[in-house]
Amino acid sequence: MNLDSKSQLSDSDLPSIEVQWELTDFDADQRLLAMSGVSLVIFTSVGCSSCRWARQQLPTLALPVARLCWIDAADNGGLVQRYEVFHLPALFVVRDGQFFGALRSRLGTDELKAALALALEREPEELP
Repeated sequence: MNLDSKSQLSDSDLPSIEVQWELTDFDADQRLLAMSGVSLVIFTSVGCSSCRWARQQLPTLALPVARLCWIDAADNGGLVQRYEVFHLPALFVVRDGQFFGALRSRLGTDELKAALALALEREPEELP
């Protein structure tokens, strides 16, 4: 980790997840099926303070995922219903077009890494 002359971490030194997608009811299935690697699918809403925090912080975490896929719960009721989203933010794991279920974890790096590892040990299913 590089520190600038004032011994503070600069934005360019933060780990980040560069690839982020905005998915909708109309394109989520097609895009998730076509993506290789691990995708973290996150349902959020503008009015949710935890969701705003997640949108700001998750991209900066050093997580073992290829991309973050954001879904606005308010605008995509079909996906909310199919994924059975009851709270926000809601996180799910998809790898190589296969669904590995919901992540039940605090939004810290270590907790998310552990939850991802457990999720990827499950038997995969078809996308909801």
